[in-house]
Amino acid sequence: MKIGVLGSGIMGNGIAQVFATAGYEVTVVDINEEVLHKAKETIEKSLGKLSKKQDIQVDEVLNRLIFKTDRTSLKDRDLVIEAITENIEAKKEVFKELDEICNQKTILASNTSSLSISEMAAVTNRPDRVCGLHFFNPVPLMKLVEIVGTKQTSTETLAIVEELIGSINKESIRVTDTPLFVVNRLLVPMLSEAIFLVEEGTATVKDIDKGMQLGASHPIGPLWLADMIGLDTLLYIQEALYNKTGDSKYKVPALLRDMVEAGNLGRKTGKGFYEYK
Repeated sequence: MKIGVLGSGIMGNGIAQVFATAGYEVTVVDINEEVLHKAKETIEKSLGKLSKKQDIQVDEVLNRLIFKTDRTSLKDRDLVIEAITENIEAKKEVFKELDEICNQKTILASNTSSLSISEMAAVTNRPDRVCGLHFFNPVPLMKLVEIVGTKQTSTETLAIVEELIGSINKESIRVTDTPLFVVNRLLVPMLSEAIFLVEEGTATVKDIDKGMQLGASHPIGPLWLADMIGLDTLLYIQEALYNKTGDSKYKVPALLRDMVEAGNLGRKTGKGFYEYK
């Protein structure tokens, strides 16, 4: 199968990398050549690190990647995974366009971590071939993919993507199209509560993380994880969920808003709850 990835940010790059590493031809599409050049450099650097621990031929993997600015280059793909910004209107526009560009047999998937797959499917003429494929960051290292089906997603589509996920050495779980799906539904309230503990002065950032690592056997602490996810992404997810449900357990900590407004977004900006060099 030929794979397409729309969006070459952190998630798009990782998704393209794992498919190419598994032997698939992957077309990566983004807005301009400069962005794509940076994406290729990022993937090459990531592959270089992994090749020191795994049997990966970096040049061979890179040769399976095609970088394009024209979305029509996705027309012959068997699966196209959208990995743009977490904005439902932007995603709906993309799905409408992909539906017109791609072959009718093409499966369209979104890597969204929180938004409605049903809304995206509704703007297409192929709702039975639309699903969610929620990868986790960092994609090359994280084993899980949530496969999200709507009421209209066909069993055939779900079976095809489940087999594909297995072929790239990932595990999958099937979930229904509900806000935050499974992992983030459990994870976001925990991250939020950790931020409230910092805000209240209950414990230091390091001690909160240490507590969850040693007291709950978590591999990394919640605040370190929040930095990895991106505090702006976390804020967006929480706001969307709180506005949709009105549930107080999704109330946004003031500290999180303050840090995002200050531009301290975590690892990607070099500063969040920790500082990164």
